[in-house]
Amino acid sequence: MNQTDTPPVLVIGGTGRVGRAVIEQLLEADVPVRALSRRFEVAATLPAQVEFFTGDLTVPESLDPALKGAGAVFLVWTVPPRTAAAVVERLAAHVRRVVFLSSPHQTPHPFFQQPNPMAVLHAGIERLIASTALESTIIRPGMLASNSLAWWASAIRSGEVVRWPYGAVETAPVDDRDVAAVAARTLCQDAYAGGDYVLTGPESLTQATQVGVIGDVLGHRIAFEDMTPDEFRSLSQGTAPSVVDMLLAAWSAAVGQPAYVTTAVADILGTAPRTYRQWVADHATAFTQGS
Repeated sequence: MNQTDTPPVLVIGGTGRVGRAVIEQLLEADVPVRALSRRFEVAATLPAQVEFFTGDLTVPESLDPALKGAGAVFLVWTVPPRTAAAVVERLAAHVRRVVFLSSPHQTPHPFFQQPNPMAVLHAGIERLIASTALESTIIRPGMLASNSLAWWASAIRSGEVVRWPYGAVETAPVDDRDVAAVAARTLCQDAYAGGDYVLTGPESLTQATQVGVIGDVLGHRIAFEDMTPDEFRSLSQGTAPSVVDMLLAAWSAAVGQPAYVTTAVADILGTAPRTYRQWVADHATAFTQGS
């Protein structure tokens, strides 16, 4: 593919874990890439081939320079929904396609059926996109494998017991790189216009088992203990209460059920999704070094 023949893809949310991986996937496919961020200093952290624009989803008109001449947009919504209608209207005026990173709020599994503000936000943006002439694809990752870093890495690096609620609850962690690869594929191929995909890892694992896998990869046992929901709330002071409540409600509702597992990653990419063990092996140093 010749970059000069291909309209650029604008990645909105390119500084997050999935967004950065989408940029990498597009560059590997020789697709010209633009990235948008509110902070100019972010430009220095992106690959040199990326065309950088400053802009803010809360100021819809600030997106216009980045959208002009673009062919598609990867959209991660990271702000309150007040400006969503105006942003989607601008997308529809400038580009042909949008791939929206949503959540599995429509999935018939109790883990995903608990009311929460993020589900309401995502559903509203999906309705706005559907009301336009945009070619759209909705991708809905389940639990991301990389959550393990935020949740457990600090205790593991410190040699502490990992204490966590609902250790017996099963999830199917999906590798961020697989999510990004699906996003890149659906951004660039017409066959996926109109698609709606729930993305999961290939296996259902309890949270305690996931910690055990990290220990196996690191070569030593990691002790795991359940904590109560109230303990979790008291230890999550830096996290928005709505997020804490969402997680606790989802885990509680999923007790005793296997995780929801799909074949969407394999169906789209033609290769099996990475296992959780593969993800841990590729990120092992994050559990032994850093802060």
